Amino acid sequence: MSGIVVIFDFDKTIIDVDSDNWVLDELGASDLFNKLLPTMPWNSLMDKMMGELHLQGKTIHDIEQVLNRVPIHPRVVPAIKAAYASGCDLRVVSDANTFYIETILKHLGIRECFSEINTNPGFVDDEGKLRILPFHDFHKSEHGCNLCPPNMCKGKVIERIQATVAGEKRIIYLGDGAGDFCPSRKLVEGDYMMPRKDFPVWKLICENRDVVKAEVYEWSDGEDMERILLQLIASIIPIEKMENKNANQLFDCKFERIALGALSKPIYVPH
Repeated sequence: MSGIVVIFDFDKTIIDVDSDNWVLDELGASDLFNKLLPTMPWNSLMDKMMGELHLQGKTIHDIEQVLNRVPIHPRVVPAIKAAYASGCDLRVVSDANTFYIETILKHLGIRECFSEINTNPGFVDDEGKLRILPFHDFHKSEHGCNLCPPNMCKGKVIERIQATVAGEKRIIYLGDGAGDFCPSRKLVEGDYMMPRKDFPVWKLICENRDVVKAEVYEWSDGEDMERILLQLIASIIPIEKMENKNANQLFDCKFERIALGALSKPIYVPH
């Protein structure tokens, strides 16, 4: 392995939309969702909405078809494949759910690139209805983090990953939402945080730069993500030392065999 763990948020990071909103919009359930949102936590409401869609005759196949046409920048999949080919350990930490994420990653042909998916459980019950449960069962106990929603603290997931990865690992974390601010605070010197520019986590980091110990590199779209992510990986692992025989081809194609020292420096988030 390369010694690098690359952790992706999912919504508006791997895909270009919020997967919950995408499914509800495409299946005509957004009005009811918005009406009920003030009455219960988001995660609990999504479980309820899956029940409502089931009552309306919407099937799991209908949901899968919607997920399979989710918008995604054309350079995201190549970026993930290149990072995987380089020997990086790729993981997902997301407030979406396993059913959505597994369905989309399999459709894109990149499920095998990820060693772990940390998200809210999503499964089809005996009635053929999609159930969405909280990652952290806040009905039994609270996770104790006031930065994160009650159903999931991504920071605690990062702490577990940091405690369990073997040897010296450097983390590259990519995210966009306010829920990605807590895990950015858990990163240490030598790690990298890649917030999506002009999105909530980018703004939070700009306003609280001193609490993030990792180096911070902003990105705007999938092309930007690919360029900066692969450049960071290449800066840590010399191309000639990459394990996978396909990695050299992937990186040489992207950088047109430009020497590492000649690569432009990614843009830092301002202090």
